[in-house]
Amino acid sequence: MNIKFKELDRKIAKYMQRLSIPAIRISFAVIFIWFGILKPIGLSAAIPLVKSTVSWMPLFAAETWVDIIGWWEVLIGIFFLFKKSTRIAIGLLFLQMTGTFMPLFILPEVTFQGGNILLPTLEGQYVIKNIMIISAALTIGGSLIYSKK
Repeated sequence: MNIKFKELDRKIAKYMQRLSIPAIRISFAVIFIWFGILKPIGLSAAIPLVKSTVSWMPLFAAETWVDIIGWWEVLIGIFFLFKKSTRIAIGLLFLQMTGTFMPLFILPEVTFQGGNILLPTLEGQYVIKNIMIISAALTIGGSLIYSKK
């Protein structure tokens, strides 16, 4: 490899490394605040899936759980905006992700085509893509041990 190319590659990689964690945190903030607020105002496309998933849960009606989950997501997003509250955001996110994967197990007729786990429906894909969100949260969490604060 050419020396100049290696130097350029190293500079680009350092730049990407410096931007990566803030970019993930801002992305989380945008996604969780945006998608979260849609639930309590009744405009989320995910409301039917959430209601079906939480209908068995005690204490509140499914509609109330939708609101609680939506505000929970907004909180996750807000906490990701600030470096000092990132650990709280990650904790809330992992609790939220537990519930997010529930449709795969309690609503397989909705999340998989014909019950075949190799053929997710659009709803199933919506849930499964959260593996990437978990991976990004692990990346942020792993970076916290290296930060000065």
